[in-house]
Amino acid sequence: MKKQITAIFGIILFSLQLSAQQKKQSGAIQFVTAVDPVAMAAANGIKLSDDMLARMPKASKSEFELLFNATNASYMPASEIEDSNGGGGGGAAAGAMRGFGGFGGMGAANRDLYFNFLENKLTEVFDMSDTTYFLQAKLGVSSNPVINMGGMGPSKAPVTTITKTSETKKILGLNCNLVIFTTVSTRKIMNEDKEITDVVNVWYTNELGFNFSPRTDLWTEGAVLSIEARGSSTTAQSIEYRNVSNKDVNLPKKGVVITADEYKAKMEQRMKQMRNNRGNGNGNVIRVGGAGFQ
Repeated sequence: MKKQITAIFGIILFSLQLSAQQKKQSGAIQFVTAVDPVAMAAANGIKLSDDMLARMPKASKSEFELLFNATNASYMPASEIEDSNGGGGGGAAAGAMRGFGGFGGMGAANRDLYFNFLENKLTEVFDMSDTTYFLQAKLGVSSNPVINMGGMGPSKAPVTTITKTSETKKILGLNCNLVIFTTVSTRKIMNEDKEITDVVNVWYTNELGFNFSPRTDLWTEGAVLSIEARGSSTTAQSIEYRNVSNKDVNLPKKGVVITADEYKAKMEQRMKQMRNNRGNGNGNVIRVGGAGFQ
């Protein structure tokens, strides 16, 4: 009799553990991105006059949401999301903010991210010239091309050093580890080449069971919950474990697949047109979506 009771208790305990595990395979994480343009300018070695400081935009905050289930996830501005639990279209919502920015589709902040865990695929979705594009990407690799404007030739390629540390802290009750990205690059500021060092702290956890980062280039493993840079940050604020429908995390039904080379060619053409329109032929090199233009 005692053995039977022990066996029944073991089955009940296992069922409870399985139920809790399944519950944590689906949910929503709220992120907040804070940007201070003045601090970012200083971090990039740009000295601002009092007049320029008065004209600079004030610090701002934007909300993003990561929806995830056992097979898929989507990450986009919270203003775009109307998931099934809130009564709406979810991942198929129109990307009103994706086209924001000078060139459309420029920079990870203007792109929606879709993850397919079963196929280990990451797709960046953005709008450009009234067309929604699907660009295949990889975590840990920047999908923003280096665009040669011609004339002067490329500057030195940025060099990034990744340092894993033993430092830990809890974010949303999850154990997180710190990895530091240090990038040294040469940027042309006021017609003068300057060497700039960017240091970014990235906090990730392996307790969610999937790989993710708000910025695809800033990733080593696990799910990134906080990115701390000079003048900007993106940090998870809350997490809710609940059911998430597949339609909220699947790619939009309509979109044009574009390769990295095709995207680079389109961006170079856009840059060329802008240069011609402005009558500027100084031939700099621009890295799209970075901390600034070289």
